[in-house]
Amino acid sequence: MLTVIKLIWVSYLLFLVGSQDSNSIAQGQFLSIQTKPDPDDSAASARWLLSLNSWGVLNTISTDLDGAPFGNVVSFSDGPPNEGSGIPYFYLTTLDPTARNALKDERASFTVSEYPLGTCGNLDPENPACSKITLTGKLKLVDDSKEAEFARISLFSKHSEMKGWPEGHNFQVFKLEIEDIFLIDWYGGPKPLSVDEYLHPKTSSLGFIV
Repeated sequence: MLTVIKLIWVSYLLFLVGSQDSNSIAQGQFLSIQTKPDPDDSAASARWLLSLNSWGVLNTISTDLDGAPFGNVVSFSDGPPNEGSGIPYFYLTTLDPTARNALKDERASFTVSEYPLGTCGNLDPENPACSKITLTGKLKLVDDSKEAEFARISLFSKHSEMKGWPEGHNFQVFKLEIEDIFLIDWYGGPKPLSVDEYLHPKTSSLGFIV
């Protein structure tokens, strides 16, 4: 029964992806990476971090602090559990500075760490062997109805509480349109990784690609 449900779920996701243009979720291949990848596989490490994490720090340009950077802990999802698209989606309200900032200046960065996943052992979060990634780009309001539907499914599947958040607060779906990637997943400095390599990784070492 569970297998049938999963097949139905995957078919629905493929329908959504197939109906999108090149500027939406079709940018990123869906994938499932259950275990920590080899550090030499930068794309796998990056996608694993996004797929398994559920929160991070979203940084915007503050309109209230004369353009100073403003970091905020936010929940996110890049797809249903273990089937990430690589594109982080957020459920934000303009009652919070982050959304207000983005509507004035889209420049943003988003950082997640391996540490909350519990796979760093006794390492300090700043240790290079405890992976971390910063995605920089533009934080945009999602105005395409089908992409917004996919984003809500993705967000609510990881954050069920969101479904009950007050309608009067006007929560809306945002996404980070990625322009640059800073990844540390081992010693030796940041790993070179282009946006295209991140969104369309090789399948040989990533496991299941939908």
